[in-house]
Amino acid sequence: MIHKKEISAALIYHIRVEGILDEKWRDWFDSFAMTTRASGETILSGAVVDQAELHGILGKINRLGLPLLLVARITCPCPEKKCSRPGECQ
Repeated sequence: MIHKKEISAALIYHIRVEGILDEKWRDWFDSFAMTTRASGETILSGAVVDQAELHGILGKINRLGLPLLLVARITCPCPEKKCSRPGECQ
């Protein structure tokens, strides 16, 4: 299994949902950064180890009854190759 610190930039995801998740949900979504928008959406951004972890995150969103708007795998925009915060870029 790959350790989270060894995850490549190709496994960083942005997940956008309809609805506002407040701070009490931060622990439930582990290492994902949560950003709310004035439009009533929440963006979860973070790195995943594998597809099973991604499906786990999507399952949590489903259990909350939040409409899924976007799931996108992105490349980390950090200019540093040895970024100390992989997957936390927003």
